[in-house]
Amino acid sequence: MKILRPLHFLFILFPLTVFSQNSAKWIRYPAISPDGKSILFSYQGDIYQVSANGGDAHPLTIHKAYEFRPVWSPDGQNIAFASDRYGDFDVFTMPAKGGKATRLTWHSAGQYPSSFSSDGKKVLFFAQIIDNPQNIQSPQNELSELYEVPVAGGRIKQILTTPAEEAKIDRQNKYIVYQDKKGYEDIWRKHHTSSVTRDVWLYDIEKKRHKKISDFKGEDLCPVIDFDGKNVYFLSEKSGTLNVFQAPVDSLKDAKQITFHENHPVRFLSISADNTLCYSFDGAIYVKKQNEDPRKINVNIFSGMKENATEYRVETSGATEMALSPDGNEIAFVLRGNIFVCSTIYSTTKQITDTPEQERSVSFSPDGRSLIYASERNGSWNIYTSKLTNEKEQNFVYASEIKEEALIETKHESFQPKFSPDGKEIAFLQERTSLMVYNIASKKTREVINGKQFYSYADGDQYYEWSPDGKWFLYSCENNLFISDVFLIDSQGKGKLKNLTQSGYNDVCPHWGLDGSMMYWFSDKEGMHKDVMWWGTQSNIYAMFFDREAYNRFKLTEEEVRNAEKNKPKLNKKQDIENAKNRSVKLNKRPKQLSASVLTHDGENIFYLGRSEKGYTLYKTAIRSQSTKEIAQFTTRRSLRMWKNAKDGSALHLSKDGKYLYVFTEGNIAKFCVSNEKKQDVNYCAEFILDKAGERAYIFNHAWKQVAEKFYKTDLHGLNWEFYKKAYEKFLPSISNNYDFAELLSEMLGELNASHTGCRYYKTRKKGNKHTASLAAFYDENYTGKGLKIAEIIEKSPLHAADIEIRKGMIIEKIEGVEILPETNFYKLLNHKTGKATRLTVYDPATKKRYKTVIKPISMYAEADLLYQRWIEKCRAEVEKLSKGKIGYVHVESMNDDSYRRTFSQLFGENCGKDAVVIDTRFNGGGWIHDNLSALLNGKRYLDFEARGNAFGSEPTYRWFKPSIVLMNEGNYSDANGFPYAYKKQNIGKLVGMPVPGTMTAVWWERQIDGTLVFGIPQMGTKNLKGEFLENKQLEPDVKIFNDFEKMAEGKDQQLEKAVEVLLKSIK
Repeated sequence: MKILRPLHFLFILFPLTVFSQNSAKWIRYPAISPDGKSILFSYQGDIYQVSANGGDAHPLTIHKAYEFRPVWSPDGQNIAFASDRYGDFDVFTMPAKGGKATRLTWHSAGQYPSSFSSDGKKVLFFAQIIDNPQNIQSPQNELSELYEVPVAGGRIKQILTTPAEEAKIDRQNKYIVYQDKKGYEDIWRKHHTSSVTRDVWLYDIEKKRHKKISDFKGEDLCPVIDFDGKNVYFLSEKSGTLNVFQAPVDSLKDAKQITFHENHPVRFLSISADNTLCYSFDGAIYVKKQNEDPRKINVNIFSGMKENATEYRVETSGATEMALSPDGNEIAFVLRGNIFVCSTIYSTTKQITDTPEQERSVSFSPDGRSLIYASERNGSWNIYTSKLTNEKEQNFVYASEIKEEALIETKHESFQPKFSPDGKEIAFLQERTSLMVYNIASKKTREVINGKQFYSYADGDQYYEWSPDGKWFLYSCENNLFISDVFLIDSQGKGKLKNLTQSGYNDVCPHWGLDGSMMYWFSDKEGMHKDVMWWGTQSNIYAMFFDREAYNRFKLTEEEVRNAEKNKPKLNKKQDIENAKNRSVKLNKRPKQLSASVLTHDGENIFYLGRSEKGYTLYKTAIRSQSTKEIAQFTTRRSLRMWKNAKDGSALHLSKDGKYLYVFTEGNIAKFCVSNEKKQDVNYCAEFILDKAGERAYIFNHAWKQVAEKFYKTDLHGLNWEFYKKAYEKFLPSISNNYDFAELLSEMLGELNASHTGCRYYKTRKKGNKHTASLAAFYDENYTGKGLKIAEIIEKSPLHAADIEIRKGMIIEKIEGVEILPETNFYKLLNHKTGKATRLTVYDPATKKRYKTVIKPISMYAEADLLYQRWIEKCRAEVEKLSKGKIGYVHVESMNDDSYRRTFSQLFGENCGKDAVVIDTRFNGGGWIHDNLSALLNGKRYLDFEARGNAFGSEPTYRWFKPSIVLMNEGNYSDANGFPYAYKKQNIGKLVGMPVPGTMTAVWWERQIDGTLVFGIPQMGTKNLKGEFLENKQLEPDVKIFNDFEKMAEGKDQQLEKAVEVLLKSIK
């Protein structure tokens, strides 16, 4: 065990850190000045400036916020950058020499500067706020709009409703050059060639026309335009990795490569007035003058620590698992990857492990004097124990001496250890699916279950439990149909693995009961199911008896039990495994979304957690009378965390004496007296020193190793994974925050050229961070007077709930009494107003009357839903118009149960009388209903109903057997690639739109011990019948048609029109 670091380490003063030119530095977002003499860049969340010749860099911003993406004004006097000083990223400006930063934007959507206007009076930025009302593009995706905001401050103005990132205006104010965005994909992914990769476009400001100036099927991005406006420079992967290319504005055919870097991408291209190029490569800054080779500049950074390298933390919630001691006096739990023990009576808490690595799967030995757990150290998961060494001490929480030792330390992955009931052996999982037993005395290990027949999707999804006598294991895992079963196996590994359930439904969370005479578990075979998805279904609790006498006694009525108590015979245990399935009973009447259950020692009552509206409810069912009562409510934020508990039942713990029940939800612990059901919170106070750099280094190595062990192809797409580990880990010492760390990890994961990769940093929102509310209206962008002139009020807008009739053309003059001037950024007035009574002053130019009213603005998320519904209605109306009522329209928003139900409802509801239907899947982000949805549309009429000469329908009743067509585009992702693939392979109908990238791969998004970080591992591939993986295999439409940007902005959906045109031919 590592010796715990004393708390006074917290107060060590860290010296100034110097990174010389020989140190690897994570330098990003360089931007060369117009005169070519200086370079701005982002480092450790601040903006720095250095000479273009290299040398000492000095910070322009020194703020605890994260600041990046600097851009220069044309005269070089000012800079703009993005900062999260107020929660989300806003645009700020400041003098290039340094000074006070001025905030320009106020919306809580992320806003990122890309350049200044040619006269330097405005800053261009991209953000996903709201499209132009005429734009027919779906609002439900990550596609941004291009805006400008005055440098002096004021109202933002939309320049393009088209996604236009990294936009630059030439000095003649003639063109805007930008990179597009067609749909979702991790922005740091490399080497893919598909329809979703970014392209470079030129927008003619006067003609209002877009022209694509790159033709490569892979990535073309980050364009800049030269001083004369004649050439565009951009980054392209034509050479295999991102390098700089040059092309004339009027001819993409003449593009030529001008840098030749290998192994790593060139990033963040910028250009000076004399056409000197600047970019980053492998963490360094390069400059390239015309007709010269690129030159790496040396940068010396003298940076003091913005925060301590370690942090003293006190946590009273946030534990991720718990274990109850045999005497019931203490609880072991895991928090931030370390083991702690607390008293069940007092909040006294003791830290057991202190490592930057992760510990998990903690439990007590039968005598309570040892803890056992897994820890990922020295390159693999190993089994460790921590023991009380002073015989006089009985509890860990008050122990003066605790000794840790490695019990099982091999190259194999070994975790989920559990002591045998007699404490002489330890079971554990090896390589995630093999059940092993380690004998403490002999130090020998035996195999009980060979894991080659099973597959582990996510760590912890295999579950086992020792029988009370130590002779058997219950084991639960999924078969190759993704259905969970419960198995029984002899603990010596000599017998065959016996499947106890085989219901064809999910059977999970098995536990022993009545001293090993029976087991109880969850099964969804009689529960209410979602239409298509197996998670979130309702289950019951069942019992299976291995002993006939125990079963017979269990079936007695309350009266019979009372009489039998007088002459209660001693049970003669006699196992009958073969017929156990015939001795199965249901323990609770009403199915629920269950999380965990525990049977009392006498088998008379069962406690369980069931999903409720705001979280989970603790229930108690008296088994003989089948009476059920609610004991307590627990509010939880997400059910997925509880699903893990449904695998191992770790949310409920019954004390050995049966007197107390412990409930573990969302990192909090509650204690209930079984006799009177009174609740008492179990409080803990975990004090520890957080080693931030050590933790990030662990997560980096953990992610690298997880990919190596779980990526869906063992060859990792032919990548030298060891090379890239070394290439990126050298930057870890210069990483000081999770923004940079997530970007670093995403760059490494992006080398895999796979979908569903990358690292996400979910910043913890603090009280006071801005949340912009919405009035759910479009405003006239051409109106320049005071107030907001309403161009359209969206259906269900809070403006419709006002006590006056607010209409198109009226002007909102004031919000909360504050006058909206032409220079007012009105979003500032709507921050923190969601759901709050807000005063508006409204002027009606038609009647020249002024009104005051009070409304409650809605959230951005509610506004997004209203915009989505508006878009659907526009598409539906267009199909109705084009087909003259013959064709229906359905948009499948996501590949989940809710979307399936809406699709079903719309097919057999409003569209049941239509001759055909358009199934629109554009910008669908995925899920897992491809088979269900294609089956729904693949009906074959085989029977008609008629009564007394009147037709009354046909079979199949609930499958669509009329013509259909599928709309798809570059924004289809994951299972939204799988559905049109299934639709096409089954010859159901035609595909119309744009090609769909090959992303039909299942992912595990793994949350880290720092819960703000999540990374993805694509680990289950799908193959066609030729044996080819669908990943990276683009799906082509039968009718290919691109939606022109200009026509979309005008409200013309060419893809939808083509779908109707093609479908009409099939029903004539």
